[in-house]
Amino acid sequence: MRPDHTWHRPMLACAGLMLVMSVASAVGLLVDDRLVAGAPAWLKPFKFAVSFTVYAFSWAWLVSLLRTRRRLVHTISTLVVVVILVEYAVITLQAARGTRSHFNVATPLDEALFSVMGVSITALWTGTLVLTLFLLRTRIDDAANRWGVRFGAVLSLIGLALGGLMVVPTPHQAATLGTDAFDGLIGAHSVGVPDGGPGLPLTGWSTVGGDLRIPHFVGMHALQALPLVVVILVLLSRRYARLRDDAVRGRLVIVAGLAYAGALALVTWQALRGQPLIAPDGLTLTALGGLVIATALGTVRALRPTASVPSSPPAHPVDQEAFSRP
Repeated sequence: MRPDHTWHRPMLACAGLMLVMSVASAVGLLVDDRLVAGAPAWLKPFKFAVSFTVYAFSWAWLVSLLRTRRRLVHTISTLVVVVILVEYAVITLQAARGTRSHFNVATPLDEALFSVMGVSITALWTGTLVLTLFLLRTRIDDAANRWGVRFGAVLSLIGLALGGLMVVPTPHQAATLGTDAFDGLIGAHSVGVPDGGPGLPLTGWSTVGGDLRIPHFVGMHALQALPLVVVILVLLSRRYARLRDDAVRGRLVIVAGLAYAGALALVTWQALRGQPLIAPDGLTLTALGGLVIATALGTVRALRPTASVPSSPPAHPVDQEAFSRP
């Protein structure tokens, strides 16, 4: 009997709802000219809606690959959906009120809402951790699929955790807490400069200081980037015979995963040093150069032929029959 490969429906519904909210937030950007911390009031709801859309869609698929403890997995995934909806509801409410959702403890209501967000993001990370552990134990026969899914899930989990760096009080906040000089904020996404300064278009990432949103974003979306590498390799295998070798594709995805991990470490280090993404210093460029060289050497080594190369292209990376029971 074929195993159940049904995608997780609550996750799919969540992805659909967040897609709708992406459009609604985009409309808000067009019709509401209010600014919150120097950015359009509806920019944060828009960015979170897009991020939650791809997160929920990705896990709706990944949950379908899990073969053990199906009822527990379904329950945890559904709870993660609830947490996402709570988190997004607070973000939207605060945008509608024209105030910050993150780091805001200026009033009892703001503090309560920020506390709810803190609990929800902790629950989201914990639920994702459990799902990731189940995923790591799932047997995946195709090497490229196996390493793409595993690297993507683990690095996404790390990216979620890096968001915790933003809730650490800045030196000024710690020094003024409990005094009249306290500005009602605990935590920041910028390093070395105040939040709300000059930033890149759309993302708002600081162009004058470090920005902890960058490693948070880069890490989280490994969940989409590395499976995409697998898709690209499958497509290229139709033209290049070397890529029809499962072992070669698997090694290339390992190189991609390690390179992605290196890039995540690099942008985290850069942000913590208070350095803008678009203005790297010599030390950052040296580290980047080393990462590029190591990736290139790893790619060359990964492309070495193995004993035999299959004559037919590999299965598509989202072909569920590539995944088998443990």
